[in-house]
Amino acid sequence: MTLNFVRIGEGPRLLLVHGLGGTWRSWSTILPALSKSREVTAIDLPGHGETPAAADSGTFAGLADSVERFILDQGLEGIDIVGSSLGARIALEMARRGRVGATVALDPGGFWRGWERTYFRTTLALSIRLVRGLRPVLPGLSRSAVMRSALLAQLSARPWHLDGEVVATELQSFAVTKIFDALVHDLATGPEQTGPTADPARPLVIGWGRQDRLCLPRQAARAHEAFPSATLHWFSKCGHFPMWDRPDETVRLILETTGTEEERLSKPTDLVEADVV
Repeated sequence: MTLNFVRIGEGPRLLLVHGLGGTWRSWSTILPALSKSREVTAIDLPGHGETPAAADSGTFAGLADSVERFILDQGLEGIDIVGSSLGARIALEMARRGRVGATVALDPGGFWRGWERTYFRTTLALSIRLVRGLRPVLPGLSRSAVMRSALLAQLSARPWHLDGEVVATELQSFAVTKIFDALVHDLATGPEQTGPTADPARPLVIGWGRQDRLCLPRQAARAHEAFPSATLHWFSKCGHFPMWDRPDETVRLILETTGTEEERLSKPTDLVEADVV
């Protein structure tokens, strides 16, 4: 299967992997800034956007295998990678398999346990049911700061600040992703993400929003335990999507982590190992 993708910019290569229900457009808040100094490839996962679903696209394993094949088919082995949510877990899996270079995983899924699995599954099921029911009026609702706050309270720490067009695009994508329910079931009932990276010398940063109400901040400790070579970066005043709530900080984190070794060494950085809360 060929994944739909866009490629823009010049510089060291960078692969972006969106989250559950999203598309390459999920990166619209930071894509212009990244493309100023990176050749960015942003994909649509199978069953999302313009990429058709395959028989195994309703499972994490199937999506991860599809991304691995894309990397190999496109001659991108060793490419730096950034993922968000489900895409962040895929990015960690690609690092574990040794397919990528520097890795930035933003609020990765796959580290929930016990009641957190039920919470994840139940809240997402209720949210997607609501979004599908409101689909005809989503563009209008998204223009309202009050309605953005109501619809995105679980995903953003400051939904009233978000761009209405960005919100409408994302919610419409959630509503039309046919494998959404199958993926939620698989993610909630499947095994926890395992590590570590195949090459611990390659840069790895796990970013987490302190107000993430989907992948709870307590799960960051498990992610770090699975990938002990990672640096843990906390986003303050941030929910599940740092590129929504903290776009400038997200761009800076990505640029400081990825690129050539010379670039990374030449840039001042304030990335430090953070305490898990």
